Parts: sequence; structure tokens; C-alpha cells
Amino acid sequence: MNVDGKPYRTIWLEDLPAEGVPVVRIINQLALPFRFEILDLRTLEDIRRAIKDMYVRGAGLIGAAAGYGMYLAAREAGDRDFDRDMERAATILKDTRPTASNLAWAVDRVLAAAGVGAGGDLSRGTGAAEERRAAARREAQAIADGDAEFCRRIGLHGLPLIQALAEKKRGPVNILTHCNAGWLAFVDYGSALAPVYAAHDRGIPLHVWVDETRPRNQGAGLTAWELGRHGVSHDLIPDNAGGHLALRGMVDMVITGADRVSRRGDAANKIGTYLKALAARENGVPFYVALPSSTFDFSIRDGAAEIPIEERNPDEVRFVTGLAESGDLQRVRICPETTPARNWGFDVTPARYITALITDRGICGASEGEILGLYPEHKV
Repeated sequence: MNVDGKPYRTIWLEDLPAEGVPVVRIINQLALPFRFEILDLRTLEDIRRAIKDMYVRGAGLIGAAAGYGMYLAAREAGDRDFDRDMERAATILKDTRPTASNLAWAVDRVLAAAGVGAGGDLSRGTGAAEERRAAARREAQAIADGDAEFCRRIGLHGLPLIQALAEKKRGPVNILTHCNAGWLAFVDYGSALAPVYAAHDRGIPLHVWVDETRPRNQGAGLTAWELGRHGVSHDLIPDNAGGHLALRGMVDMVITGADRVSRRGDAANKIGTYLKALAARENGVPFYVALPSSTFDFSIRDGAAEIPIEERNPDEVRFVTGLAESGDLQRVRICPETTPARNWGFDVTPARYITALITDRGICGASEGEILGLYPEHKV
């Protein structure tokens, strides 16, 4: 994605000759939409904090960050205790955000690439440890590159859906989305917004309804920012307006992302997605979930019962942060001082409410049979 004419990924590894060490660089999503800021992450602890405190967010980006985090952990690991130190790092990263499957998937990929668990730490020596660190770096880079390619393909597969609606309507396609599943949520391109960008770039007329997405306001702060930068027509709406728009025929399709999808097609996404699916079903609006292959969790059958739902700090509900008229960022409380709050980060949309899944391998129905048709290697 371009920002002020310069191409960026959301995360990348850069060797700094002056320092003699590689640095993981990220776009600081806590500064958006008011400032565009690049942060340097040098240690496992830096990566842990960036994921936990949402300097980076979104399923694909969390996975890429975890992959790079494991590479930094490999640099920190001792030669004689390499396996032990890497397994400790894996536990630290997996504990940061429990819902998104991409995180554990990426951590386990780097562990395997570095030969962790194969034994022999004490006999391998320094040379072997350096080879394992190099393998960790290659795998982390492959995860990031793969995420961008997955999302590019999602855009190509989802494009005909928007094109068909545009031809049928003979006018702009109105698309409702929830949270941020654009390029900021991945390494590049995005999942839910990848078809939107592909259609926009082909000259297909469209308009995006952007849910604000309380309590973190990723729609208002991130989706609206990147759509505006790309020149896509959009309006920011309150979270509870989606049903009203669908009832009045002002929504032609819904596309959301996902943080984890079961083998039967149940999809966990940002809290409030389930309500959008219900409104879509009631009003005959197709509801699509876009995701890369890495977001599937084929070990889970019943998403509602088995997908872990992260509960975050209640202060995210009780307080909001915004730009004051003075130009300063301010945090303000929106409820009585003694009011308790609960803050579930995700909900699960059952497969029966999902029209289809848009993946990097193609489009399929939200059912075990159709999913395994695209992913036959997971039939057992």
C-alpha cells in the first residue's frame, strides 16, 4: 500500500549497518489516524508488547509479528540452551492474544524451521546455533511474504463478486464492513478490503459503509484512514446503523475478516460481527468472510463452543481517546467513575449465517465439506 506516494508494508525486517543488527519495523497503529509513525522493535519483549498492547493488530499482521518475534528470540537464545529459550519465547508470544489462530501458527512454523524439539542442544555448538538462527529468519520472512501473497489472491477471488453485483445494479455497490481487515491488519492488501481495493482499481463503482467498531474504534481510526488514502468512497457509521441500512436496501453485501475459522466454517471476528450477520440474513444481504489459509483452525469443529474469546481491559470500554480541538490526544471517561465494564474482544458467527468464505485458494461455502474441498490435506 502507498502512503504519500511511498510503498509500505505494515511490518518488515531491516538490517541497520550502523547498529550491526536487524530491526523489525512496524507502522504504529496506536498513532493512527492522527500520526503516521514507524517504530523499531529490537527484542522479543518489544514484539510481545507490540502484539499485546495492539501497536500491531489484525490476524495476519499478528502472525507476521510473531514470526519476526521468534527470529529475534533466536538471536537472544543461548547456544547451549537454544531449544529451552525458544520454547519459552513461544509461550510468551502465544499468551499475548489467544483468539487469532495466525499467531500460534506462525510461532510453530518458526520453531519447526529452527529445529526446536529435535534435541541435541548441548552437542550442536555455536555453528549449529547460527544456522538455526538463520533458518528462523528465513521462515519469519517467508511468513510475512506469504501473508501478503495470500491477501493479494483473496482480492482477485473476491473481485468477481463485487463486479457481478455492479453489473446487476448498474450502479455503485454498497459494501458494509466491520472492524479493520484492510492492509493495516495484514502485511499488505488485507482480507476483507482486498476485493474492495481490487474492484476500485478496476474502476468498478462502489461505496463502503465503515462501522466505527467500538470499543477500540478500528473502523474509525484504521479502515477510514486507509480507504481515504486509497481514494475509495466511504462513510463512517455508528456500529448500530448496519441493520437500519440493510433494512432500507442500502447494503448490497457484507464483507468482514476473521481471526479464526473452524473446519465447519464458524468464524470468530471482532465483537459485533455476529449482529451484522443476523441483520444481513434477515434482509437477504450476502454475508462474506475473507481470510487467508493461515486463519483456519482445522482442529476446531464447533467454533462457538471451542474458539477462545479474548476478554480485554474494561477500561477500553470506559474510556475513549481522540484528538481534542487543541490538537492534543486526550483520553476521557464516558461513564460514571464507579461503573464496571466487560470487554469481550470477539464473537463467533455460526457458519449457517455465512454466504461464503473468500480465501487465497478460492471461494467456498461455509461448510466442512466445501472447506475440505479447497483444503483436502486436512480431511483427516
